[in-house]
Amino acid sequence: MKAMAMAKYSINDFKGVIPALVTAFDLDGRFNEELMRGLTTSLLHRGVDGFYLTGSTGEGFMMSAEERMRVVEIVCEVVAGRVPVMVHVGAISTYQTVSLAEHAEAAGADAISSVPPIYWPFSPAQVANYYTDVTASTSLPMVVYKIALAGEIGFELLTRLAAVPGIEGVKYTAPTHFEIARIKREIGPDFRVFSGADEMAMSGLAFGADGLIGSFYNIIPELYAKLVEAMDAGNLTEAKVLQERANAIIFFTLKQYPMSAVKRIMAWQGADAGYCRKPFDNYETREQEAALKAAYRAFRDENNLGEIGFLTDL
Repeated sequence: MKAMAMAKYSINDFKGVIPALVTAFDLDGRFNEELMRGLTTSLLHRGVDGFYLTGSTGEGFMMSAEERMRVVEIVCEVVAGRVPVMVHVGAISTYQTVSLAEHAEAAGADAISSVPPIYWPFSPAQVANYYTDVTASTSLPMVVYKIALAGEIGFELLTRLAAVPGIEGVKYTAPTHFEIARIKREIGPDFRVFSGADEMAMSGLAFGADGLIGSFYNIIPELYAKLVEAMDAGNLTEAKVLQERANAIIFFTLKQYPMSAVKRIMAWQGADAGYCRKPFDNYETREQEAALKAAYRAFRDENNLGEIGFLTDL
């Protein structure tokens, strides 16, 4: 890798619609660098406000450390400073997470993020030590990732973490949005909150979230950009309509092989994102993909969603 690149953005520059970027794999599970470049370029052209790399949607825990690093290098190279980039560096061991964090900084990322260490029932003190050590390893701001899949970070622990120098925000993927307002009130208005539940983006913004990070911004970022606009303008009626349309797409997709469906939808939009790694399921044959497309057409027509993004051109 080239010499260390300097971050171009501060944590306050992360706002708006930030896809939790998918990672492109071939059907045999190999990382596809060419597709990764293409899908990153496509989303840049569609006006996204930043990227969140190698998280849950990016199948980060399905990759080796070296593969995760390569994803970061490619995306940072393609982005070339046009939008801010946040890299999820979470791993079980502090040692590996520090290595990923140091690499992210060297590659030109603008922030790092991490779930708490998983699998073993680490104590709050051990979790706090983990975040303290990782955050101290770079000059980049750290965004704590609160998601039940990785272990609970309660309000008391989050308050403790927020006092650690360098921890400057939280990716809040939970339905308890009343707590977002409490974070802004008790931890402070400068502590950044990123709403991570796509189906509750309106709620997250209403309670004070500074931006949106999520999976479905890979396929319908324009819809969410309009939602952010409506919320900024105080147009709750319009925002509610947009959220309901997004939710119809989300809930229908969740009935499919969701991760694979998102990647196939990206391909239909001209940005092939490949396939998912096993044990995720895939639409492997032309017949399976054709059936998926037909299902979305029927869904579109039944719900009068013909004017939305990828549904228009099916």
